Amino acid sequence: MSVRAAGPSRSDLVADAALALLAERGMRGLTHRAVDEAAGLPQGSTSNLARTRQALLELAVRRLADREARVLALHEMPGPRSGTDSLADALALATHRALTSNRALTLARYELALEATRRPELRACFDATGARFRDQLAALATGMGSTDPARHTLSLIAWADGLMFSCVAGSFGAEVPSLAEVRAGLRELLAGMARA
Repeated sequence: MSVRAAGPSRSDLVADAALALLAERGMRGLTHRAVDEAAGLPQGSTSNLARTRQALLELAVRRLADREARVLALHEMPGPRSGTDSLADALALATHRALTSNRALTLARYELALEATRRPELRACFDATGARFRDQLAALATGMGSTDPARHTLSLIAWADGLMFSCVAGSFGAEVPSLAEVRAGLRELLAGMARA
């Protein structure tokens, strides 16, 4: 008896197509019909899975969180007592992946983040899915001996988000820093936190 490898679920297929459309065409290009076409599904398939635009956006946000967890490699993050160099290395690698091989996924995240500013239900979903990484980073900051883990977590996330936005959608879009440059920036930031 042969066992067939399972492909992506229909839900994942639809959500992945939605994320690709967001990166390629922006929020205006995201329609149920466009998702059907991009996913290679019969017309109406996306509507059967996510009846409303809100449901489709939430499906995309949940899939984004799952895919970003793999990009950020949360399971590879160092233990809280591993030291700032280990943390800088892990965060630099995660940030650099978001800037390079996962650039389209990062762009889709910014599209969804902006849309969430106008849709409270989407904001709640977006924030809840992002809590996974935020909570883990706060635990790492606490383990490093941070005197203010909440503030330091915000600073780390703001630094990484600012770098990613600048290089994916902002004025540094043509310039992607090297892994070594990202690591150097994080080490400087973490060293400043250690002195705070």
